[in-house]
Amino acid sequence: MKHNGRCAVLFVCMGNICRSPTAEAVMRKYLVDAGLANRVIVDSAGTHDYHVGCPPDPRAQAAARKRGYDLSALRARQVTPADFEAFDLVLGMDFNNLDLLQRMCPPQHRGKLGLLMAYAQRHNATVVHDPYYRGSKDFDTVLSYIEDGCKGLMQSMVAHGALLG
Repeated sequence: MKHNGRCAVLFVCMGNICRSPTAEAVMRKYLVDAGLANRVIVDSAGTHDYHVGCPPDPRAQAAARKRGYDLSALRARQVTPADFEAFDLVLGMDFNNLDLLQRMCPPQHRGKLGLLMAYAQRHNATVVHDPYYRGSKDFDTVLSYIEDGCKGLMQSMVAHGALLG
């Protein structure tokens, strides 16, 4: 499905304050840098409502800022039923969130679901682990995984013609 010629990607983690907003910001920057920002709608959400309306975790913001990403304007929101219709790809950060998405998703949209790390090329991880209860070093690792996954995702979208007129 295209939205006025644009592809739409939703990144999902549990609370939408660490991993998924980081993925949203990273993907946006990659698209801007590649001159493709007008081709893709990027958003993020959480499977839970714990932090709705809150900004990203200060540790996630600090890790991102060190590498040139700005998360400060983002606010947490929860996945809605309409998201499964509106987005072409709904990418979870780990198996728990993917499982929740699969349970929430209408059958006709389940083909849109996946894991961000399926697109990774440098790291051999299958998921982006939740750094929330961990230290700042874990936020840096999470960011490295997300950068890898987003870079591979963008390359896959270009290779499959999703970003072409």
